[in-house]
Amino acid sequence: MSAQTFRDALAEEEAAERALYNGDAEPYKALWSHTDQVTLFGAFGPCKTGWTELSRTFDWVAHRYQGGTVSQEYNAIVEAVDHAHTVALEHGRVALDGGPERSQTIRVTQIYQRQDGQWRLVHRHGDFAPLDESPPAAG
Repeated sequence: MSAQTFRDALAEEEAAERALYNGDAEPYKALWSHTDQVTLFGAFGPCKTGWTELSRTFDWVAHRYQGGTVSQEYNAIVEAVDHAHTVALEHGRVALDGGPERSQTIRVTQIYQRQDGQWRLVHRHGDFAPLDESPPAAG
């Protein structure tokens, strides 16, 4: 197996997110480390640890989505030798739980670890972006 670049891993992750938004969790699940040490602080509320719990949660999320689109707006991409992380806004249009299509933005921090030459997700923290109530910049 050849070593995977982090940019390739990000492209795979973006494609897997698109599949998840259209009800297919399998490509996204394939990107994760399948250990008891993986963690998820999910945008829909679940805080889970361990591959069994995360796998079940990803299936549940995919089942909720009835079709949609998603794109990433990266605020930071940091790569080291065996660890990397991204900070991004995921902008999506989804039909959730059979409801009407709507927009959503999820703030996401993801942590990756290189395992056997491949980048694997080991943590995701996502939440729905609240209204920014900070004061405007001084002009």
